[in-house]
Amino acid sequence: MPHLIGERIILREYRMEDIPAIRKWVNDEEITDTLSDIFSFPQSYENSESFVRSMVEGKTDTKGFIISEKDTLDYIGQIDLFKFDWRNRCATIGIVIGRKELLGQGYGREALRLIQEFAFKTLNLHRLELQVMDFNDRGYRCYASCGFKEEGRQRQRIFYKGQYRDMITMSILSHEYN
Repeated sequence: MPHLIGERIILREYRMEDIPAIRKWVNDEEITDTLSDIFSFPQSYENSESFVRSMVEGKTDTKGFIISEKDTLDYIGQIDLFKFDWRNRCATIGIVIGRKELLGQGYGREALRLIQEFAFKTLNLHRLELQVMDFNDRGYRCYASCGFKEEGRQRQRIFYKGQYRDMITMSILSHEYN
């Protein structure tokens, strides 16, 4: 995949040398708290290595990028496109900023805007969607600022810290991006 170049970041390919940076957050509840259920259990080094190897070797339907610093290409996080529906021109986005000191500084927003441009202008997708837990205010605000619109809720879909919470589906269409 090509590198996607932004003002402060580059979305680049996965590399095996990204594993140590991924290992720093993959079992950190402060980061994984709002991610998918696969992070409900500890992730072994082998889990991380297997995931990165599958991305490097292209042995997965997920297509993704490392979010890296523009000057050094150092790891910041990941942004992936998955659940492609080529007939209907749709995909799902997943994103994580894996360095706590960089949370809330606009790196996720910049990465989302780059992936939107790539998805709509290069891949000719019509729709991008994502899911966000109702308690993830920072994520929700970021997605909304990038043009995603709330289109539905799965009520009490997530069991989180002793209570059931909603899962929100958000999407953006190509003409809304343009």
